[in-house]
Amino acid sequence: MERLAALELEVKADADSQRARKEAAQAKVREQRAAQEAERAELRARQTASVSKKQRPTSNHDDADHGSDLGGALELATKASRVRNELTKTPKQGDKSWVKSGVASMLLGPVGWLYAGSLREAVPATAAWLAFAALASKMIPMFLLFPVLLVALPLSGIAGLLYAVQYNRTGTRQRLFGDKGKKKQLKSG
Repeated sequence: MERLAALELEVKADADSQRARKEAAQAKVREQRAAQEAERAELRARQTASVSKKQRPTSNHDDADHGSDLGGALELATKASRVRNELTKTPKQGDKSWVKSGVASMLLGPVGWLYAGSLREAVPATAAWLAFAALASKMIPMFLLFPVLLVALPLSGIAGLLYAVQYNRTGTRQRLFGDKGKKKQLKSG
């Protein structure tokens, strides 16, 4: 009986020590999770502060908010009206048709840019397009190429339309991509 009682006390002491180790481990895990959560909260606060600095300040007055919305809507309507007027005006002698340019660029890719686009952009783009078409027709199945064309050709059509509009505005071929106003200056030795 004494040995049994001693064994029970030993088992109880072992169970208590295991319970104490388990509680200490759980407390350590809780502390780590709390520290991680505090770091996340601090990161969120920094990100929120960074984003709020970039946003424009909003006013508390409803009238001012409606005024800015109205101003934005008027500005957008004015731009849309200018674009519509430009696209519907009667072409002068020597103007490029924006319809022809857009359709040719959408059907032929950058080859259509040669109609009204800057030759510095249209010629290399045409060469690259033809090389890609030659390689792709040999190596890539059409069903894989079709989604790429569904994105690339409408974008090319838009670029062709913009080339024609720019040509009609200035009377010369204008670049859409790259440095517009910067001219390379040669450094004197």
